[in-house]
Amino acid sequence: MTAWVRVEESEGFAPPDARAFDLPPLFDSVEWLTKPALQIVLSVVIISAFFLLTTRRISVVPGRLQFAAEGVYGFVRNTIARDIIGSHDFRAFLPLLLTLFTFIYVNNVFGVIPLIQFPTMSHIAFPVVLAMVVWVVFNYVGIKRKGFVVYFKGVMFPPGVPGWVYVLLAPIELVSTIIIRPLTMAVRLFANMFAGHMLILVFMLGAEYMLIEGGAVLKAISVVPFALGIGITFFELLIQFLQAYVFVLLTALYIAGAISEEH
Repeated sequence: MTAWVRVEESEGFAPPDARAFDLPPLFDSVEWLTKPALQIVLSVVIISAFFLLTTRRISVVPGRLQFAAEGVYGFVRNTIARDIIGSHDFRAFLPLLLTLFTFIYVNNVFGVIPLIQFPTMSHIAFPVVLAMVVWVVFNYVGIKRKGFVVYFKGVMFPPGVPGWVYVLLAPIELVSTIIIRPLTMAVRLFANMFAGHMLILVFMLGAEYMLIEGGAVLKAISVVPFALGIGITFFELLIQFLQAYVFVLLTALYIAGAISEEH
């Protein structure tokens, strides 16, 4: 992080900006292999290894790892998938929802893990890809179950609305389904991870500058931004979980809306 502190005697401390997120390739010969790309691969390895190890020898009385795995699975299954999509249809979508939740959460948590300290989802390309996957899934299952015409008729012309309102409502609902839904999913996840990491950078690097470059007074009060940075880090842990939960919750809601009979 210290590479992003720009200190000049005439200007003093300059806070980090968006360039702190523009990480160079790990190897000059492989331009696509950046730190976020490596974290994506690492997250897949961690999640796969975790579930393989915890389900290899399932026992009636679970150990700590098995209990943790069952807790994650039960949370996504019962709290999101079954409650939102319904007991009749949720099983087909449970693997997708569980994968999305664990994948997003692990990549978010990378932002507060020492030596990594970078949330992968603060690069908007990754949330965009995930949102497009969700977009394809809920539109596909809706069209497959109802047919193209019936599905988009239900999207554009919801029942119980006066006929003249459809002049405005139909294009709004179409744009919402085709553009707004994936866009808001991606931007919400990206913006929260970007902003949280930026806040941590500002407070931690500010405290470091005050401690190293400041006078006696600044050195004494440098503990304040440092303490705030630690507090924001713990708060960011909650935000990281909530953003993974919200993304998967919206996915379940869109799937439920696409396959429901009244839609």
